[in-house]
Amino acid sequence: MDQAQKRIIAEILDREVAMFLRVPARQEPSCRAHLDDMQLHRRGQFSVWSLSCCESYLRDLRRAEEEGRNLMTIKYARMEDLIPPVSQSKRIPEIVSRFVGWQREMLSHYPNIMRGGRDIDDFANYLRCELETYSDATLELLWKDVDAFSRKKQNMSKAIYEFLARQSGYTNIDEMEKRLKKS
Repeated sequence: MDQAQKRIIAEILDREVAMFLRVPARQEPSCRAHLDDMQLHRRGQFSVWSLSCCESYLRDLRRAEEEGRNLMTIKYARMEDLIPPVSQSKRIPEIVSRFVGWQREMLSHYPNIMRGGRDIDDFANYLRCELETYSDATLELLWKDVDAFSRKKQNMSKAIYEFLARQSGYTNIDEMEKRLKKS
């Protein structure tokens, strides 16, 4: 990841956190107390995106702010089925399907890393609802990234966890899995 992408990701995270902190909640979500962890996971997600996809998503965030829309509020409202779908893009089920397959591989090969995460249905719902907040342009660019990983027979979820492992002080994902097995 080059410096330009790091700067874009930093701005994405700043804008997402600002939106996240304004999400109305009936109860205080536990992740609000762990913003550093949330930012680390989001940084991992964006670390495997192309620069053009990151730039497009940043434009989505800026446009939403200009229009007075909070993409985090929309995502969580969709997750709770409080509002109807906000996008019918054909790319959403395609992207979700690929990521569900990759998550299943992760659950199979890295059970210790994955044991604290969402189950597959929750993961798919979370991802689907998030993708609905993306513009068609961002969805197309993300699809290109996802498809590029698939064509190379690579797992995008694993690439995200590789980033997280290194950021957490492990040499790689395999060391992280082994160390978590002992705990």
